Amino acid sequence: MLVAAACFVQPALAAPDVPSAVAQSTPLRLYADTDDDDDDGVEDRASVTPWAAHDVYFVDAGRTPLRLTAVTGSAVRVFSDHAVLAPPLAASAPPLSRVGLQGVAAGTASMTFGAARYDVVVCEVLARESTGSFVNLATSHASLSRTLPPSLATQVDGSSDLDAVTWQARCPRDFLPSSLSIVSLDPGGTAIDHLRDLALTKVACAAGTPAELDCAETVPIRAVSDTVDRMHPAALGRSLRAEVGGRFVVSAAAHKAASIRVGGPRKTALGSFDRFSAKLRVHVLRASAAGQSAVGGDEHGAVVVARHEARTASQLWGQCGIHFGREEPLHVEIVDPPGPYLLAVGCEVGLPASGGGIAFLAEGKPIHVSTHAGDSPVAVAHAVAHAVEAAGLRAVVSPNSRISFGAGRTADVLVRRPDGTLGTLTALGGEPLSSDRTLGVCIGDTELDDGLNHFDDLDAVAGTLEERALVKAYQDDDPATVDVFIVPSFSKTGRIGESFIDTDGSGIQNVVIVDRAGIRAGVRSYALAHELGHILLDMPGHPDDFGVDQPWMLMDADATDGSIFGPRRLSVDDCERALRESGPRALVPLLEPWPLYQTRVRAKSTGKAP
Repeated sequence: MLVAAACFVQPALAAPDVPSAVAQSTPLRLYADTDDDDDDGVEDRASVTPWAAHDVYFVDAGRTPLRLTAVTGSAVRVFSDHAVLAPPLAASAPPLSRVGLQGVAAGTASMTFGAARYDVVVCEVLARESTGSFVNLATSHASLSRTLPPSLATQVDGSSDLDAVTWQARCPRDFLPSSLSIVSLDPGGTAIDHLRDLALTKVACAAGTPAELDCAETVPIRAVSDTVDRMHPAALGRSLRAEVGGRFVVSAAAHKAASIRVGGPRKTALGSFDRFSAKLRVHVLRASAAGQSAVGGDEHGAVVVARHEARTASQLWGQCGIHFGREEPLHVEIVDPPGPYLLAVGCEVGLPASGGGIAFLAEGKPIHVSTHAGDSPVAVAHAVAHAVEAAGLRAVVSPNSRISFGAGRTADVLVRRPDGTLGTLTALGGEPLSSDRTLGVCIGDTELDDGLNHFDDLDAVAGTLEERALVKAYQDDDPATVDVFIVPSFSKTGRIGESFIDTDGSGIQNVVIVDRAGIRAGVRSYALAHELGHILLDMPGHPDDFGVDQPWMLMDADATDGSIFGPRRLSVDDCERALRESGPRALVPLLEPWPLYQTRVRAKSTGKAP
């Protein structure tokens, strides 16, 4: 018999003819390979190519070739480099240079190689939900907790944590480990957190467990979004930071025992959520041309800050299985405030024309357009665009939604040079932009030195002229992309972020604007994640506008709190709404499936231990 232990990359056993190896008296300990390290959606112990699995113990022949003559017990699978071995092997079978041992179930087994015998003890580590059901490590996943720690939750909303899992070890009698350790990996495989030496307490095994096995469990372990939640005294020692698409790796005595991916909520009215991705494009504004960027100090710093904010939003929205980035780096650009390239026909009110004319310079070229009584601002905007194009420039008409006090829809004419860069519009000498007494015309410009002029409840559906000039300069043509603008400040105090949701006829859709104060607020407000929530949920207001105030929820209207009670949580209802409004079946799908593993066939949950 031999003393050894399984680990993620196993060392080879000494050759059977080495006296020191044969003389050992303690069985080899392995762990059942029930996880899915190769991400194919199949338990590694059921793989048709076990020799490619990670959690395998190899016996190398050394000087004396191996001849496997007997295997007792069903806890271990034995194989060569290319075939599963089922003794007794034929006498004519060639000797083996290496044999692999893979744990497949809790129990005991022994292998005989001629005169040498190897006894093996196999333990199994499982993840159990608070309901008692066991989570399949290969076809399901861990999920981020969306409630406060149990000792605090009853003080606020009384919620129970349905996402936390208890790790259970099952072993032949007298072989239970004393503790387990867990490492949390990000999607790229980098360790981001760990819990060491989680004590195991002996418990009764589930019904149907073989009588020769003992069971022991940890306390329920929570996967959390941020350090504030992780380090609160009520959660310390039983919470672990995690990221959707990452993985928990569980070990015993420094040897890997199990792993599980991290995804969205496992139980919703729409089924289990794995992972969804949303595409962001971030534009960091300078206060003025060639000035300092809104955040980060310089361009490199601005990119670092923007990507950090997007990752923070991913960590919070990971409660719904939503991530704002795939493997490629987040698109971030540092841009100047756009100049006067936009002509707003109808300005804000949108009154129809009564007859007159519009005159201005586009790239120094005079543009004249006549208006006629009854013409709508949209119709006049198209006439202006034709006149601009006739002058050799490019023009696009971008209609706006009618604001609450407007007579009708306005429309913006976006003027660009032939090479696609923004054009420049100016008044024509001393002439007014419009001689039509009812149809106003304005040139949109963005000057951020005094802050961005933002919308209020009356013009929120269209945005202010300055907001439209900013957004339409850089917003892309992909309706499935969310454009994020980071500006130095808003023009009035009290606002740190806003969003434009996808509304019919709006020229600004799926856009978020946050300012430097919103970025600096950090964990107190999570401004970017909150504003992205308005878009994903297709929700212009807040749940507490006319309901019960819940300041611990991310979508609370006015909460500012950097503690564990601050706005950071999302409910299952929030997740379901996000999928309905922005998922693959939505009219404009902002979320697309990003599978946690390659094979999409799922094992049916039985609620019993695997």
